[in-house]
Amino acid sequence: MARLTRHDVADYNGISMVVIESDLLPPDPSVVVIPLLSGYPAVTHLNPVLRHDGKDLVLATRLIASVRRSRLRRSGTVADQGDLVTRAVDILMAGV
Repeated sequence: MARLTRHDVADYNGISMVVIESDLLPPDPSVVVIPLLSGYPAVTHLNPVLRHDGKDLVLATRLIASVRRSRLRRSGTVADQGDLVTRAVDILMAGV
């Protein structure tokens, strides 16, 4: 299994994904991710714009998914923007 930590960015079939799963969970073949997309319709706080690999990309929070770790290739991190990611997930789950 690939070693991915929370807020790592990994490529999946040409799409960048942000890992949102806690590092405290036991290892599993799958990991929870949210895609980073260009041109995705952004809702304030739900879909923050994150800077990755020199590009501004929208966190498509409603497209949250679980994918096989073996299909992901780490390409960086957005840990410095982790608060925006956490807020987006909080808004998705609690509406606040």
